[in-house]
Amino acid sequence: MTITVNEVTKRKQLNDFIDLPYRLYRGHRYFVPPLRFDEVATLRKDKNPAFDYCEAKYWLAYKDGRVVGRVAGIINHAYIQKWENSYIRFGWIDFEEDEEIVKLLLEKVEDWAKEKGLVAIHGPLGFTDLDHEGMLIEGYDQLGTLATIYNYPYYPRLLEKLGYKKDIDWVEYKIKVPGTVPEKLSKIAAMVQRRLGLHALVARSAKEILPYANEIFDLINSTYSDLYGVVPLTKKQIEYYTKQYFSFIRPDFVSLIVGKDGKLAAFGITMPSLSLALQKAKGSLLPFGFIHILKALKRNKTGDLYLVAIRKELQGKGINAMLMYELTKSYIKNGIEYAESNPELESNLQVQSLWEYYEAVQHKRRRCFIKYL
Repeated sequence: MTITVNEVTKRKQLNDFIDLPYRLYRGHRYFVPPLRFDEVATLRKDKNPAFDYCEAKYWLAYKDGRVVGRVAGIINHAYIQKWENSYIRFGWIDFEEDEEIVKLLLEKVEDWAKEKGLVAIHGPLGFTDLDHEGMLIEGYDQLGTLATIYNYPYYPRLLEKLGYKKDIDWVEYKIKVPGTVPEKLSKIAAMVQRRLGLHALVARSAKEILPYANEIFDLINSTYSDLYGVVPLTKKQIEYYTKQYFSFIRPDFVSLIVGKDGKLAAFGITMPSLSLALQKAKGSLLPFGFIHILKALKRNKTGDLYLVAIRKELQGKGINAMLMYELTKSYIKNGIEYAESNPELESNLQVQSLWEYYEAVQHKRRRCFIKYL
């Protein structure tokens, strides 16, 4: 059977591009469907402010008129300028178990890279570090999360056959929430609070957190700047993410540490897990998907940790204990029994040190692959 690959140029094709994983993983026990509106907003040039410094092309693979694979090629000019790596990114890659499908798809991205004078292809990566990234290579029997990619075990195997090798890995932990706040954590948090003159902001609504949005993203830009592939978010992107995601925030799942001057010193943004709710909603808020989301936000046994940052000049001074003390109190109060760390670079020992106060098991690993052209 002949396999053909066509570039996505029409709205109908983009819909097919977005739809593929929902069909490919329909009914899968561990796959968590992404929110459709989020996929549309990310992939459309007229909606995603990352296109101010990115170019992108999307391709679909067909077999007998049926969509059997997809891939995005992304040229992030801000990344190339900052890191001085002339690389193209691939992302949004899904395909049926057939080496020819993924070979033809990635050849399209590779050919575009060569046309642009680029020397390597790496991924899965998105437009920014806040997009999905990393192909699952361990933990196929674990439930996915809103923030991560799930894929079949044959994905990395077929990529390796095509000459793709490890560039970097992310690891994920499942953390048991104790019945009471660990005594050691409480003592360290109290000591740090006194010594540095910090305090935890108690917010009763997302509206009370909103004034700190710019500081939160400024902290992300500064503290994440040296992490793999990261480029700073622009003012337009900060406004975009604030508008799109801050309405979902549950204030008691967010920890903000503030100094005497009122300046944000650190933050931890977490949420009740939406994994099971998204499976029930099949990735759509309408007509009834939002009901599952609302229920998950109100009653849950699992928390998802999304973003943690501490001002660079305050790192290594124990503020992580304050963050975890506040979040642990909230998790116990809300009946959270386990937390998912979501991806952290395997080399990021500072983040992994957060779990020293808990029973934590590394249960997933995902990889960014690279191939030099």
